Amino acid sequence: MKDYKDIIAKELSDKDLGLSYEEVYDLIEIPPQADMGDYSFPCFSLAKTLRKNPAIIATELAENLEIEGFEKIENLNAYLNFFVDRKLFINSVLGEIMEKKERFGSSDEGEGKNIVIDFSSVNIAKPFHIGHIRSTVQGDAIRNINEFLGYNVIATNYLGDYGTQFGTMIAAFKLWGDEETINADPINELLKLYVRYNTEASENQEMMDVARAEFKNLEDGDSDATKLWQWFKDISLKEFERVYALLDIRFDDYNGESYNSQFIPETIELLKEKNLLVESEGAQIVDLSPYDLTPAIIIKSNGSSSYITRDIGTAINRKRVYDFEENLYVVATQQNLHYQQLRKILELMGYEWWDDNKHIAFGMVSLKDQTLSTRKGQVVFLEDVLNKAIDKTKSIMTERNADIENIDETAAIVGIGAVKFQELYNNRIKDYVFDWDEVLNFDGETGPYVQYTYARAKSVLRKAGITEADTSGFNKIISDEEFALVKTLAEFPDVVARARAKYEPSLITRHITEVAKAFNKFYNSSQIMVDDEELRNERLALTYATSIVIKQGLSLLGIKTVEKM
Repeated sequence: MKDYKDIIAKELSDKDLGLSYEEVYDLIEIPPQADMGDYSFPCFSLAKTLRKNPAIIATELAENLEIEGFEKIENLNAYLNFFVDRKLFINSVLGEIMEKKERFGSSDEGEGKNIVIDFSSVNIAKPFHIGHIRSTVQGDAIRNINEFLGYNVIATNYLGDYGTQFGTMIAAFKLWGDEETINADPINELLKLYVRYNTEASENQEMMDVARAEFKNLEDGDSDATKLWQWFKDISLKEFERVYALLDIRFDDYNGESYNSQFIPETIELLKEKNLLVESEGAQIVDLSPYDLTPAIIIKSNGSSSYITRDIGTAINRKRVYDFEENLYVVATQQNLHYQQLRKILELMGYEWWDDNKHIAFGMVSLKDQTLSTRKGQVVFLEDVLNKAIDKTKSIMTERNADIENIDETAAIVGIGAVKFQELYNNRIKDYVFDWDEVLNFDGETGPYVQYTYARAKSVLRKAGITEADTSGFNKIISDEEFALVKTLAEFPDVVARARAKYEPSLITRHITEVAKAFNKFYNSSQIMVDDEELRNERLALTYATSIVIKQGLSLLGIKTVEKM
């Protein structure tokens, strides 16, 4: 497929405009309206270098430019607008989709490069709740996008299986715990203990001292503390795996805080060697005040380690084991300071790769009329949300008398896909409210809408008796609706590349929504099964190409497709 931006950029950069090829390429944009052209170059930045009014520059360039593959080049005020040759463009785009199929938009840019993605990171002995959906689903999509572009991705679930909270759990169990009761309903019963202990400890500071002492016992290898901690971890993971199975998400390892605590002694020695440790009120800290950051506590006054101590050791070990190109932490915005401290400490330790550790921050998700707080026991289990989505989807399909052989399987794919889609439709950094009415809407910009569009395309192909389109060329599909759809399909590789560069899956989610809209406009305006065999085959090929892009786009988001709805 031709890169039309590249063709334009090369032509313009040869005109001695005072801008490099890269600068010109980055300025080329897609006009907001189809009648303004297919590509546009704003001439405002040329005013200084050419010492002319941008509108005059655009006029002069339009009069003197003639580029193969473009029907015409016009100016509109300060914009230079390019109109591609529709037949050439359609043949180029659809030809590549037919050739590459599900690999359309992929690349080998990441060949030989390792990327570590740290996501989900649930806490053992605590609920896997709706708040965890962001890190879990965003991280999975970022992993899929990178793999699609040729990177070797190591997906790690940095379990929250260490720290004072486990001192709290151990202390709570010793006071009120019953093994049989907990085994019957692990997460709910452990949550009750956790909430009860925190509630009573808020009125009794000595209880928090006991919890901290229990964690110190755990760090020191106390057998009773270790036995309880391992039990909490085992029963929690069994519960979590059920949710990951529903989400169809896998990890390469679950190396959490406890695993990475083995690197603490080495980390402390390295910090001492670099003269970075300072004593402060009985604790060992790294003073980051010269960099407008609060001090990072490395060893607490009671001798136990802190979260950042383990993260420093983890980053060093990951670099040693994987020699990563990037080490990505998909963690909420509340941890901005923590990752600023981590990066700065790694830089002060002299590691040139400190900047390759990136915090992929995201906003918070909330439920209508509900405040979430684990400490107070105000949680909504993610598994309950997913099962409710499945049940609601099945109910909607039943009401619509959907002709589906395996309605349970279809409802699971569409329902869970709808939850993922809404999460990934929102810009990663923004907070959003989880709304059932939006999630399962079959008519709005939602997962079910895109799924329904895909199923519609597959239905057309099924009725035509084809599983794969085969055409030697495209000569008849040049209407506005057909061309608009092809243009949207053509943007997919660029959207995928930008989604990776910005760590922003919502770019893909929104784009395949636009693909679905463009296909439905084409479907409603253009009869596909016409008598003209050549036109019919070309429209079927366009339908086939659309199904490929929608399916691949959803796949990158971690969403399966259904053939019937």
